[in-house]
Amino acid sequence: MDTQNCYHCGLGYADKDEIVFDDKSFCCNGCKTVYEIFTLNGLTDYYSFEKTPGATPTEISGKYDFLENQEIAYRLLEFHEQDTHIISLYIPHIHCSSCIWILENLNRLNIGISGSQVNFHNKKVRIVFNPEKTTLKEIVHLLCNIGYEPYISLDNYETRKKKVNRELIYKLGVAFFCFGNVMLLSFPEYFEMEEYWLDNYKGFFRWLIFGLSLPSFLYAASGYYVSAWKSIKAGMLNIDVPIALGIIVMFIRSTVDIVFGYGQGFFDSLTGLVFFMLLGRLFQQKTYNFLSFERDFKSYFPIAVTKILPDRSETSVSVYDVTAGERVLIRNQELIPVDGILISYDTAIDYSFVTGEADPINKKSGDKLFAGGRQIGKIIEMEVLSSVSQSYLTQLWSNDIFTKKDRQDFKTITDTISRYFTPALLIIAGLSFAYWAFIDLNTAFNVFTAVLIVACPCALALSAPFTLGNILRIMGRKKLYLKNATVVEQMAKVDTIVFDKTGTITTNKKSDIVYEGTPFSDDELLLIKNVLRGSNHPLSRRLYDFLPITDTLLTDDFTEIIGKGIKGIINGKQIKIGSSHFIGLNKELTLQTAVYISIDGEFKGKYVFANSYRNGVKNLFENLSNNYELKILSGDNEGEREILKQLLPPGTRCIFNQKPEQKLTFIENLQKEGKNVMMIGDGLNDAGALAQSNVGISVSEDINVFSPACDGILDATKFESIAYFLKLSKKAIKTIKMSFGISLTYNVFGLTAAISGKLSPLTAAIVMPLSTITIISFVTIMSNYYAKKESKI
Repeated sequence: MDTQNCYHCGLGYADKDEIVFDDKSFCCNGCKTVYEIFTLNGLTDYYSFEKTPGATPTEISGKYDFLENQEIAYRLLEFHEQDTHIISLYIPHIHCSSCIWILENLNRLNIGISGSQVNFHNKKVRIVFNPEKTTLKEIVHLLCNIGYEPYISLDNYETRKKKVNRELIYKLGVAFFCFGNVMLLSFPEYFEMEEYWLDNYKGFFRWLIFGLSLPSFLYAASGYYVSAWKSIKAGMLNIDVPIALGIIVMFIRSTVDIVFGYGQGFFDSLTGLVFFMLLGRLFQQKTYNFLSFERDFKSYFPIAVTKILPDRSETSVSVYDVTAGERVLIRNQELIPVDGILISYDTAIDYSFVTGEADPINKKSGDKLFAGGRQIGKIIEMEVLSSVSQSYLTQLWSNDIFTKKDRQDFKTITDTISRYFTPALLIIAGLSFAYWAFIDLNTAFNVFTAVLIVACPCALALSAPFTLGNILRIMGRKKLYLKNATVVEQMAKVDTIVFDKTGTITTNKKSDIVYEGTPFSDDELLLIKNVLRGSNHPLSRRLYDFLPITDTLLTDDFTEIIGKGIKGIINGKQIKIGSSHFIGLNKELTLQTAVYISIDGEFKGKYVFANSYRNGVKNLFENLSNNYELKILSGDNEGEREILKQLLPPGTRCIFNQKPEQKLTFIENLQKEGKNVMMIGDGLNDAGALAQSNVGISVSEDINVFSPACDGILDATKFESIAYFLKLSKKAIKTIKMSFGISLTYNVFGLTAAISGKLSPLTAAIVMPLSTITIISFVTIMSNYYAKKESKI
């Protein structure tokens, strides 16, 4: 069948589904309607900036009724005063220039909107509107109708506006202002020009330089003084000690030069050093802020829920106002915020938010629903069992093991080098001063200052931030989003990699199910399906969905034995479903994951589940096995051990039937053996192991939705690139060590000249920034080179 692309959203559609309007072809009425809205309001330039930029609008009937509640609406606003309200909304679909243009022209679609501004990086739009002419609900509906549905969560309701620490930005701005002006005023003295006006006002310009350097010295560089002081109090000497000492010595020496008329001092080098150091720190800090690695349930739960009153009328209330015994409505695709009992006849619940498993679970009237499930299908009614704060998901999230803590015992490469470099530098400077003090005190001060300036470890301190910051950017572009630069160093030290099986090396696509055995009669299938109905085990749910729809029967004596199987009695017949041993067989009859069935003690047959493994798994494990010890952890039984043996290199250890807490214990035991462990998993069932590991990577089908506490989020489409990312991390450390070598070479020549008294502080101040620029250029070029080289291997 021939297909075409929609003029609005660009998606393909069959010829029979084509909708033609205004000589344009559309895939659905939703896209056509958006085009009509833009055309009627003179906004067709939307399609000029980007080809097919739109998204198909989704059905939102009743979804945002809670915005009619003034208390809830006011909690979402950033500002509200008489005829002016301001709100910032997160729009996940913002992706191109057309999106920015249309969202900044919302005032042409709604007269109540006076202005709107897009923050493209954070995917937010800030809207100013008049509450007398329009409402927040109308604005949200407008956005939904044009394909830009906002994402509003409980987290927005509680915090409204998060405080952003901009101290580093302010310090960098001050340092740049000081550096630029001091360099401009110092320029004439570099050439020692004899000019009447300069000679007569030289003193004025020097004191002006002194004044301009004070904000940089006192404010912009204050972080280094604090860090150095804390390091000394703790009995350590970190990299910031010589940096802080070098800055202070340069300032004192330069002030002495100006006061006594010896020269202009080294304020240009001082302000330049502070600026470049802060620039490197900012570069390191600029990671992927649009991702959250430590999210809690508030970021995902809805703000309000539709409550059913005793007279059967409906009202929207805050989720915090829902109590046990009340009834609520849950619409299609809404997240269930509280534990409860299903009142409606049936529904399907997607628990991937909690378990990482994407297959929905069918529920019948009377079944318990846990918070965190996403309702799929028609509107359902449920009775609340507990409040939000007491729900299963909230209690699970409160467990300490699901919080990824920074490892205090991890020493960065910069810390390791500074441990030896800092004391050595201070000893050399002190001995040099002591030697020259017996010969010439003025020369002694010059030598002491020159040593600290020329050997100032700014190149050492900058090489790691610039290298790792660039590697973070490269990895992010290739869809591995790391929490911070330290994770790159931790990845380089990994020697053992532990993979979860289900949802990590296998996809979440539905497994193929094949029956092998004596054919079942319709009556027997009826018995089997009704026993399966009582189980929440993933295989039970898949098999339940696979079997044909039947009538509902009452099951007696239902029992589920974790890790073994289920059994029940219906109409006097006993049905057992589970492992081969559970139903009475002495051995497995298949090498794959299978569910065995017996009726009244007679073995009937088995359903075999064929898992779908991710593309490139075999090649990935072969590449990794050369340098890493590999392990597979799985909550499933050993049914697929033989298949895994064919995929995995010889010697790979596979451990089955593992509960979440057992996975965590397994990682702990490896670490006790001295292993540096990387855990790669998905979902909350792996969260404990991810948090415990040296490096925890969460594989996600959608990087903008739930991820457990981890060090990085990997787009599932890039799963086979794990070996590339690990090699790149090692190359990053190699680049840093090479830059340290270059810096050391600079220091050896510089220190030799400084100690001998042949290097003046002025010359040292010129050499120091040159070495810094060299290091920054080198690490940037090399990290980009290794990124391209490794991608071709």
